[in-house]
Formats: sequence, C-alpha cells, structure tokens
Amino acid sequence: MKKKKTPKQSAKKVRKKAAKNTGAKPALNADGNLREQLVYLLKGGGAHVHFMDALDGFPTGKYGTFANALPHTGWQLLEHARLAQWDILEFSRNPRHVSPPFPGGYWPETPAPPNDKTWDESVAAFQRDLEEMVYLVENPRTDLFAKIPHGEGQTVLREALVLADHNAYHLGQLVDLRRALGAWPES
Repeated sequence: MKKKKTPKQSAKKVRKKAAKNTGAKPALNADGNLREQLVYLLKGGGAHVHFMDALDGFPTGKYGTFANALPHTGWQLLEHARLAQWDILEFSRNPRHVSPPFPGGYWPETPAPPNDKTWDESVAAFQRDLEEMVYLVENPRTDLFAKIPHGEGQTVLREALVLADHNAYHLGQLVDLRRALGAWPES
C-alpha cells in the first residue's frame, strides 16, 4: 500500500521542485539572512538615504529655517526622527517604557534648537539608538517573530520595519529641505 504524503512533505516537494526550476537554492539560514536584510534596511541600505548623508553639511545657521512651504525645519525633522526611534527602540526592549503623548510628544516645541550643541547631541542620540536597534535585531537571542509581551500583537520584526520606514520617510524630507535651502550637493 502506498503511503499518503503529509502536507509538510508535499510542501517540501513543491519547494524543491520550484528551486530546481528557478535554479534557486533554499536558504540554509533564513533567520540570519532576514536579520542581515533588516540591518541593511535600518542603516539606510538600497534606495534609502543614509542618515549622516542627509545631515552632513547641513548649514548650522539654517537648523530652524522653513523653506518653500515645506512644513518642517531641519531641527523638527531630526528631533522627531530621534524621538520616534527612541520610542520604538524602548518599546521593543523595555516592558516599563511609557511612550510620550501622541502627537505632541514626538515633536520638538520649537522650530530651532536652542544651540548647536543640542543639535549635535540629537544627532549622536539618533545614531546611538539606531545602533541599539541594530544590536537588538542582530542578537540571535531576540525572537523577531514573538509578540512583544507588553504590546498589542507587535513583534520586534514589525517594529524594526516600522522604524526603517519612518526613518526613510523623514530622512527623505531632510533631503528635500536641504535642496529647497540650496544646501544639498547635487551630482
């Protein structure tokens, strides 16, 4: 009598056949590959702007300048990205974290920083928190798919993707602002 195939065996056969037809090899380390791609995305890989590329050369005298009907200044975009990133990071790893009130707690109160040192501190904090999120994603002890116990169904994978998407959006706004201010190196 012929043994009936289980759904798992059938799926394995389909994957093997598909790999044979496309020349693709099944991923030996899917978890490692996923983590690698997430880190690449978080750091500004592919079509995304790298954080420091958007900030290097930003004119210090224009941190608080509005341009061409664009809704935000450089300071507002930087500080918003920093605050949102900090919140996502802390939510992902700290069950005692309390998010700031939305939306006001995610934006600076003024269009300009009080001084250049405050801008520099915000840049450093953004970079530090980004590296902490990268560490969380790279850590094989972090289950990317497990629901965050203190959340409402979120996972570290989802939070990393939200963060990469949010940063890419606002870093793109920084580039637009710099272009409008005549402070973007056109190639």
